[in-house]
Amino acid sequence: MNKYDLFKEKMAEIADLRNAVAVLNWDQETYMPLKGTGMRARQIATLSSLSHEKFTTQELFDLTAELLDSADLSEIQMINVKKTKQDLDKLRKFDSSFIKQQSLAISKSFVDWNKAKDEDNFKLFESSLAELIALKKEEADISGYQDHPYDALLDTYEPQMTCAKLDIIFGGLKPELSQLLNKIAQAPQIDDAFLFDQYDIDRQWQFGLTVLKNLGYDFDAGRQDKSSHPFTTSFSSEDVRITTRVNEHDFAEMLWSSIHEGGHAIYEQGLPADQYGLPAGQYLSLSIHESQSRLYENNLGRSKAFWEYHFPILQNNFSQFKSLDINSFYKAINTVKPSLIRTNADELSYHFHVIIRYEIERAIMSGEVDAKDLPELWNSKYDAYLGIKPNSDKVGVLQDIHWSHGSFGYFPTYSLGSLYAAQFMAQYKSDHENAEEQFRSGDYALIKKWLNQHIHSKGKTLSSEELCEELTGSGLNHSAFMLYANSKYGEIYNI
Repeated sequence: MNKYDLFKEKMAEIADLRNAVAVLNWDQETYMPLKGTGMRARQIATLSSLSHEKFTTQELFDLTAELLDSADLSEIQMINVKKTKQDLDKLRKFDSSFIKQQSLAISKSFVDWNKAKDEDNFKLFESSLAELIALKKEEADISGYQDHPYDALLDTYEPQMTCAKLDIIFGGLKPELSQLLNKIAQAPQIDDAFLFDQYDIDRQWQFGLTVLKNLGYDFDAGRQDKSSHPFTTSFSSEDVRITTRVNEHDFAEMLWSSIHEGGHAIYEQGLPADQYGLPAGQYLSLSIHESQSRLYENNLGRSKAFWEYHFPILQNNFSQFKSLDINSFYKAINTVKPSLIRTNADELSYHFHVIIRYEIERAIMSGEVDAKDLPELWNSKYDAYLGIKPNSDKVGVLQDIHWSHGSFGYFPTYSLGSLYAAQFMAQYKSDHENAEEQFRSGDYALIKKWLNQHIHSKGKTLSSEELCEELTGSGLNHSAFMLYANSKYGEIYNI
């Protein structure tokens, strides 16, 4: 076995351990019985520690260093080694005891968050969240940063992203988006009450599966289940699973959660299977990951062309839509109005949900606020940005699963993903003059193939900015999103 093959084998073994943890996490959030939580926390912590130890060995470190000096590697092989060396340099700063401590804290935090949300009582989550926050601050200090401790956590999900860059991006987006939202608020409002009628849960579920199949989600390499918070998890490109939740009195909740997670899953299923465990076989960043889910959910799934194909199918499955015309349905599913729940928000006000979380997390990491301050701070920001105020923790500070997972620095990738999605879809339509005709006819194979070719198949061989520039000719900006938003909602609201 040559040295690169040895490197590849070691990376595959590490991926095996990490994916075993992913299976346990998936089971914990879907089917695991309540009494299994204690031992499951131990099992996850043990495997997380083992994968960390296996990845940060001196042997692998020396092997990557030796391979970097090799003249025999192909371009993709050299990228795999370089990217792995970068990850090693980061993770070798952490010993296995810290990884295990953080894993145990996350498992406990997740259980406490679920209980707190069920009982609508933030106090039940406060102490475990405070412990996790302390560990994330320690993580930032160990990782190192130049300007702000939050930068170290942002880099985990979106490499090279910083508060300084985000402030520029959000600073440009906020005034233009606020202006559009104000125009919409002053326009005649759309009636979407019929979406909150009573819809059979099983019929919703089956329709969601139909849409996922049409979009190209491969059920031979995945499945959909129910969870309290929709998510996608991948054990390999040949086993990518999604979850959703179903609300009998909210038709939109299950369907667009399914489409959103389906976008994530189609990305994961498109990663090169022969690069398993290697950077070239991994997703690029969470912003690019989110660009795929938002593109499928909003730019495609909420487009009129998409529903010109799917609306007749919908009418055949639900009597509530039989007398409804497609224009009324299209406008209703794109209704813009402030809401408390991020995952149910329209695609315009959604960005303010993200900005609120970004500002809170940044303040947490700088020590300006503590866990006990979060419900009041959360409520005040919703009042300031969206003009609404949560009347309970369940629809306020407890609504997201991310903090219970220790995922600080994750939320900004949602907005970044929407901006990337707008640029990517604009480029696809520029490359394919008949794109709208494709979507109206129910042909989504071509856009899936295009995304696979230009994004999915590249794995982590480029940075997000490099990928965007290569594909669209420019780096990330908010102009494509605002052009799309002003055009779409200008027509819907006649403004």
